[in-house]
Amino acid sequence: MRRLLFEGMAHRPLTENGPDTDDEQIREIAGRLHKAARRQLGHSLSIRMVDAGSCNGCELEIQALGNAFYDLERFGLRFVASPRHADVLLVTGPVTKNMREALERTYAATPSPKWVVAAGDCAFNGGLFAGSYAVAGGVGEVVPVDLHIRGCPPSPVELLRGLLTLMQAQSG
Repeated sequence: MRRLLFEGMAHRPLTENGPDTDDEQIREIAGRLHKAARRQLGHSLSIRMVDAGSCNGCELEIQALGNAFYDLERFGLRFVASPRHADVLLVTGPVTKNMREALERTYAATPSPKWVVAAGDCAFNGGLFAGSYAVAGGVGEVVPVDLHIRGCPPSPVELLRGLLTLMQAQSG
């Protein structure tokens, strides 16, 4: 035990460098998204994430939006636990047959106005899971989709740009 303690004191901790995305770029995109949401909805954008059967690659990128580097809460954007409080359903993965009814119910529980964003290639058309016996298809085959954000997985900045595009399209 003592050996581990001394080794830990002698070596620097292993950490990863932050993303090389410019913080000013993130601030600008998220600020524009917040203003567009306030203009369109009268309040901050509330996002409910739904994993419809993905490999979790897209979820990792979406969760990065809430980490210390991106910190979307500072712009008023927030993830909510209930679809009843959501403006946007951010759906990842191909819709599996077991998740089809859950996605339909989540969509029905979300109040209007509501938008559905399919994040990632799998949400678009099933991706590499397309044609599987367990997959019902892309998100658009189960609920109406307002925006597709392509990528495997899409980066946090691409997710922000997609949400900004959605809000700007709705406001005119």
